[in-house]
Amino acid sequence: MAEARKVRTTCPYCGVGCGVLAEIAADGKATVRGDPEHPANFGRLCSKGSALGETLGLEGRLLQPEVLGKPASWDEASDRVASKFSQAIAEHGPDAVAFYVSGQLLTEDYYVANKLMKGFIGSANIDTNSRLCMASSVAGHRRAFGEDIVPGVYEDFECADLIVLTGSNTAWCHPVLYQRMLAARRKRGTKIVVIDPRRTATADECDLHLALDPGTDVLMFNGLLAYLVQAEKIDTGFIREHTSGFDAAAGLAGADAPTIARVAKGCGLAAADVRAFYDLFAGTERTVTVYSQGVNQSAHGTDKVNAIINCHLATGRIGKPGMGPFSVTGQPNAMGGREVGGLANQLAAHMDFADEANIDRVSRFWNAPNIARRGGLKAVDMFQAVADGRIKALWVMGTNPAVSMPDASRVRAALAKCEFVVVSDVTRTDTTRYADVLLPAAAWGEKDGTVTNSERRLSRQRPFLPPPGAARADWRIVCEVAARMGFGDAFAYQTPAEIFREHAALSAFENGGGRLFGIGGMADFSDEDYSAFAPRHWPVLERGEQQTRLFGDGRFPTPDGRARFVPVRQEATAFAVDADYPLALNTGRLRDQWHTMTRTGNVPRLMANAPEPAVELHPADAAAHRLKDGDLAHLSTRFGFVRARVRVTEAQRRGQAFMPMHWSGQFAARAAAGLLSSPVTDPHSGQPELKHVPARIVRENTGWTGVLITRRDLRPTGFVHWSRHAVDGGWVYELTGTEPPDQGILLARKLLGVQRRDQLLEYTDRRGLAYRAAAIDDGGVMAEALLAAAPDQLPARDWLVSLLATRQPLSTADRHALLSGRSPVPMPAIGRVVCACFHVGANQLASAIAAGCDSLEAIGAKLRAGTNCGSCRSEIKAMIDARPMQAAE
Repeated sequence: MAEARKVRTTCPYCGVGCGVLAEIAADGKATVRGDPEHPANFGRLCSKGSALGETLGLEGRLLQPEVLGKPASWDEASDRVASKFSQAIAEHGPDAVAFYVSGQLLTEDYYVANKLMKGFIGSANIDTNSRLCMASSVAGHRRAFGEDIVPGVYEDFECADLIVLTGSNTAWCHPVLYQRMLAARRKRGTKIVVIDPRRTATADECDLHLALDPGTDVLMFNGLLAYLVQAEKIDTGFIREHTSGFDAAAGLAGADAPTIARVAKGCGLAAADVRAFYDLFAGTERTVTVYSQGVNQSAHGTDKVNAIINCHLATGRIGKPGMGPFSVTGQPNAMGGREVGGLANQLAAHMDFADEANIDRVSRFWNAPNIARRGGLKAVDMFQAVADGRIKALWVMGTNPAVSMPDASRVRAALAKCEFVVVSDVTRTDTTRYADVLLPAAAWGEKDGTVTNSERRLSRQRPFLPPPGAARADWRIVCEVAARMGFGDAFAYQTPAEIFREHAALSAFENGGGRLFGIGGMADFSDEDYSAFAPRHWPVLERGEQQTRLFGDGRFPTPDGRARFVPVRQEATAFAVDADYPLALNTGRLRDQWHTMTRTGNVPRLMANAPEPAVELHPADAAAHRLKDGDLAHLSTRFGFVRARVRVTEAQRRGQAFMPMHWSGQFAARAAAGLLSSPVTDPHSGQPELKHVPARIVRENTGWTGVLITRRDLRPTGFVHWSRHAVDGGWVYELTGTEPPDQGILLARKLLGVQRRDQLLEYTDRRGLAYRAAAIDDGGVMAEALLAAAPDQLPARDWLVSLLATRQPLSTADRHALLSGRSPVPMPAIGRVVCACFHVGANQLASAIAAGCDSLEAIGAKLRAGTNCGSCRSEIKAMIDARPMQAAE
């Protein structure tokens, strides 16, 4: 038996880049916890990171290549990919092929994919799902700084006296960082301002919440710049010595937003609140402005980024402790992908196509005379090119565009039409169904390489499990195909360390300081150095040396060394609400879910807080549309429709709606937010406007509802709506139809597994309007249960769900009670899970509050809820504030 060991690695979720300590027992079982020595998180993990150990099973994993839906060898699959891509290039040119890759890839994977496409195929048609989340930040950085640079570090949150969170539900999307911010507030009195149309969990604990109208961010920050000028709160020395373009930017801001009253009216805010924010910003030197998808995912996202940066340049608050604009990334290696050139408009190592010298430099370094000489197709344009036949062969790596892309119906049609589609992934997705060749990739825990987090800190992802079956690392898959296309000499890597050394060397090649991205100090790393290196910021120009904050010296990577103010003006959203589409729909993340749920959707405790796709509405809008909480709604835009449950909440402003982005066809019938989203993009970044699309909503007139509790992994068909969520021991399927109950029962019964009559208990009421069944396996254990009835007539199911997990033989009393859904002995239910980290339910919280726990601290001491990642704190606080309350049913 092997010895127990510990492996330091990095979380595969958001861009915080938390360190994870994987502990592998002698029997091979792995558990994970936060790495107390990692400087990004110091041991803290969010609910998703804490549950990583529950995602390591092989259920649903791709374990063997497939060609045309049949198992194949790696030789057969690689040959087919190479020959089909080579054929398309020979017949139609290099721009007839494309790669669509992912911020889930490691830097080494990204590097070889980018090198193959741009350097040797000779096209820049490689883009990434980071286009959907960070491209506007990249474009804004480049316009202002001359390079894609995040100047600050996480320590700035602890040094700041004011933190402005705009377009960022940090409490849910980056909870470890949010807890660092709250700790700073407790320690130094840091003020927190939240700018967000929704009252999110982040807004619940802030000092000032500005619920501005969607898309009015430029007006807000132009108004701030104009106010700073009028109040003489600008740093004239910094502006004079270190920037250019101030007069034009300030002039346009003053014309666009001349008064607080104009800003308040345009943003839909109270003038007093706008003034309070402006006064705070003007009077607080140590200010950090944190922004994320709410700013980026817009048809004018780049302008929003520059409006924010303009305010920091005007005050000289950049590159110093507790100061600066700070873009927080959504994926674990979005930054690393940007470093290697993973976006279609980039070349490599922070070089672009605008300068012919860059193209010549990279061509010589790679020995690639056929290098691409112009930018390629960005994500939305790429799939349009697939749809109209310009792209003949497409390789999708580690992402799920059939769900996540805007106007997803069009994307699915394009994939279906494409002559040749390759997908490399760890599991089956909505996208893999379109694959002519399916390639099994290594997953987290098996991968070996590096990632870069939001503060430019490189960390290692180290393997602690062997790849299962025939799964391979992404870099190795790409290199094998490259060799079969005739480029073997340039892709003869044997280890990821070799790739990293080349990447580091390219960053330093003919770089006299004009490019700040540089990790040349690691280009001579030995394999041992690479294996052991600790997290560090770039630039790393000399071995052992690293820089943390940037721009503190007032020098920027522009031709004249000055930062550039960018004049911007407020523009309307791509589409305005109207009588046909009266709601402004926003999409985004949930607390416990990640992307399209391929990993988190299989973890019961991560599904327990929000088990069904839902659309959130203000009570007045729900009433106006004759909807109540729990109704099934049909939600539509110009681009498609979905169905989801209605959740009525005061957190939504009137006239607005919110829907999570996560649900795919693996978890619900038709609930993918991408089916609704607008494909209109920012003209500078190519990032689509995922945060705003006009929508309409109507109630579905359901005739019956049902629930299937089973061990089996199913994808129901023929139902108006279904969704499923993982529970201990199996799955719960929520079923709904518009048919009368008797017809719905007939549909639902088809889902029951084949059973012997003596193993099936059944009950149908005299009118045929309610049905209950339970199947018992050969061991006397409940295998599944089906309940169907008219809406709101289903019995309780908590006990039946618990029987899946226990897998204990049923007693006679249990068998008699099965069809009632009620345990024969009292079994207190914990209620809907509120704290996913410690699996604490609403009923437990209600009992503790009733017993006298009247603060978050008291709840934490009694139940531990809210003491890990803290993302449930706002919900717990709302329960405390609502005392007295009844336990949730």
